Amino acid sequence: MINKVKITILETSDIHGSVMPINYADNKERDLGLAKLSTIIKKEKEKNNNILLIDNGDLIQGTPLTYYYARIDNKDMNPVIKVLNYLRYDAAVIGNHEFNYGNEILKRAIEESDFPWLSANIIKETDSSLYTGRAYFIKEFEEGVRIGVLGLTTKYIPNWENPKHIEGLKFEDAVAYAEKYVKFLREEEKVDLVVVSYHGGFERDVETGLPTENLTGENQGYELCKKVKGIDVLLTGHQHRSIYGTKINGVLVLQPGAQGFTIGKAEITLVKSNGKWEVTDKNSEIISSKGVESDKEIIDMVSNYEADTQRWLDKPIGKINGDMRVKDPMAVRTKDNALIEFINKVQMECSGADISNTALFDNHSPGFPSDVTMRDIVSNYIYPNTLRVIKITGRDIKEALERSASYFDKYDGRGIRVNPQFSNPKPQHYNYDMWEGIEYTINISKPIGERIVKLLKNGRKIEMDEEYDVVMNNYRAGGGGEYTMFQNKPVIKDISTDVSELLANYILERKVIEASVNNNWSIIHE
Repeated sequence: MINKVKITILETSDIHGSVMPINYADNKERDLGLAKLSTIIKKEKEKNNNILLIDNGDLIQGTPLTYYYARIDNKDMNPVIKVLNYLRYDAAVIGNHEFNYGNEILKRAIEESDFPWLSANIIKETDSSLYTGRAYFIKEFEEGVRIGVLGLTTKYIPNWENPKHIEGLKFEDAVAYAEKYVKFLREEEKVDLVVVSYHGGFERDVETGLPTENLTGENQGYELCKKVKGIDVLLTGHQHRSIYGTKINGVLVLQPGAQGFTIGKAEITLVKSNGKWEVTDKNSEIISSKGVESDKEIIDMVSNYEADTQRWLDKPIGKINGDMRVKDPMAVRTKDNALIEFINKVQMECSGADISNTALFDNHSPGFPSDVTMRDIVSNYIYPNTLRVIKITGRDIKEALERSASYFDKYDGRGIRVNPQFSNPKPQHYNYDMWEGIEYTINISKPIGERIVKLLKNGRKIEMDEEYDVVMNNYRAGGGGEYTMFQNKPVIKDISTDVSELLANYILERKVIEASVNNNWSIIHE
């Protein structure tokens, strides 16, 4: 009789459509994606038959491959789901980005999956049933060990997502639903091990417990460990962090980064005593995909999808006169730039608003070359955002600019540096906005909250109680990135077309775009 069992839990999270080990901006190979992780997963399965394989959310969105499938040609099975079926995943959890391509694409992905999708706290308003139909699943191993896996999703989704994509859904508190279901798994299902897979992260430092962000409820990982009795392992994500080898209140926590650069691994040892399985040891680690050979079967599996995507990406759409390349991301964020001005200009023209904001989302954004293709569009505008025009006050504008101005550390004469809060624990370069349609100056020598020293519109001082129509992406309009001043503002117009498509259409119609800047904003220091 076996009285000792070791269970291996493998977790992916925030894959964001990364299957192929490439950078779509230039097609150069990168150590990421499910093709590489597959090799690791297969090796782990050779070591131990007792494997639990979970995806923790933000799976089906994020690369040109998934964009092309969702927006251009989805007659066949979702390529990412095809890969997870092949790898025999046990379950997946709904992430916030699962809704980005709309409810139909998500529902179809769920239907095509050979595994259950879990989320205990996404509820249908009509009949209070679960959106996915499953809150948890139970896996029983040959030795008789029963593992209960509960799925939870960050409740903050309504603050970001296009309302049409989540119509009729309620996003309830993850902690409250964990308390309900963990107790049920323990007392009614009689499981020996409780694993909670939560598409959300940690709102506090995992070591000290000190808050690392405003406690909005977006990330409740620390609270789950502290308040919910009976959790053995908490799998997390959403923040794209690498967290392992740590316990909070006795709960083993794990977060495996993003895009398949790494995979999370937890090992749990259970010993049978007096007829009952008890956890005697648990530890976790992160396994890197660096240098790992890609699984040829997966490469072949998605080759037709990939070929179609690559042809679409290389389709020429127009020309740029002048310079819209990104050579130095910090330079883009400290001086008016032609790429940012162009995006704002398109947003203003498409929406009819005369004030706009946008961001350089990623430090890897290459900008636009003289001959622009779809590859250039999706390499720079990497999210499937839509646009929203909201009515806000001059005070809201100033508060938002102060939030953006906090991106910079206080100037001390040794150069302009990023505030660590925008770098750790997660890079948040996308939360620094640059505006068009107003004139403003940021003085980074001044304390945070007092840095906007000039704020005008058409040469006239912006009055704090005056109202303005401003266009921005749906994530920001919902208050994403701690821009709470935008929450619950009157919506003047919703534009449901993806911004990347708006940018492409703008260039296609005009054929030639002039790169220009009007220097409506500046950064100074004393």
